[in-house]
Amino acid sequence: MELRQIFYFIEVAKREHVTKAAESLHVAQSAISRQISLLEAELKTPLFIREGRNVKLTHIGKVFLKYAERIVLEIDKAKEKVEEYLNPETGIIHLGFSSGLSVSTFAMMFSQFRDSHPHLHFHFNQGTPSYLVKQIERGDIDMAFIAPVLTDHSIVKGDIFFTEKMLVLLPENHPLSAEKTIKINQLQGERFVTFRKESFIRETIEKACVQAGFDPIIAFEGEDVDTIKGLVAAGVGIAILPELAFSYNIPKDIRTVEVNDPSFIRTVGVITPKNRELAPSEKLLYQFLKSFYDRLYRFQMFDY
Repeated sequence: MELRQIFYFIEVAKREHVTKAAESLHVAQSAISRQISLLEAELKTPLFIREGRNVKLTHIGKVFLKYAERIVLEIDKAKEKVEEYLNPETGIIHLGFSSGLSVSTFAMMFSQFRDSHPHLHFHFNQGTPSYLVKQIERGDIDMAFIAPVLTDHSIVKGDIFFTEKMLVLLPENHPLSAEKTIKINQLQGERFVTFRKESFIRETIEKACVQAGFDPIIAFEGEDVDTIKGLVAAGVGIAILPELAFSYNIPKDIRTVEVNDPSFIRTVGVITPKNRELAPSEKLLYQFLKSFYDRLYRFQMFDY
């Protein structure tokens, strides 16, 4: 089976006419007819029903078309990657974000990166850390922003950019809102507005509460930080969020309090695949990230 046979087959299937397919591909009609005949002979089944000058796909022809189109799509992706290696300033980088990450500094970073590399584009995917690792393993994403960073994993390599505290978010009139720090056992009986299971923050909350002798009451579970902040402001419950989440879009009538517990500190950074070298465009982004966060810490630009 040859690639040109695949290309010819798809074009005839799309146009349902050999002559029109030949005109579109700028090849002789006889060449297309011969290659499709060879393809059908190899597969030992007809792919088209001839209806005068027109052709229609057989049932198995429709099945074969789905796979043929996937083959062409994968070839296009391969070409894209080769072109990217030849010119790292173009192409698409597929990035993951773990649920519960604050995107304030990421937005700043991407804005600066796009100024220097305007022809590189991004495709984003969000999920739990375990989901993002699977996506990297399958090759669906190239790297992922994650918290906490996995530093001892068989599939991915982790790089820590910074650490951040997690704070309790309370309505302004909450009895604990005037405290500077609280212990986790003071939150017994509270209704938590938090993330879905498998997120680091959710797991940390549940583990800390159980160790303090009670099960947390979950009033809401989701993935969006701003939604969680808004629900706390509306009095639905309390939340525990990363410190950077309070650097933007702060609702009125809420307060933050530190948790006196070392487990409520996490690392933030990226994970990349161990089984392959980063493409040139991915290296550009990775090096920019390292430099960007080094500068932020050097000049103490985080508003903590």
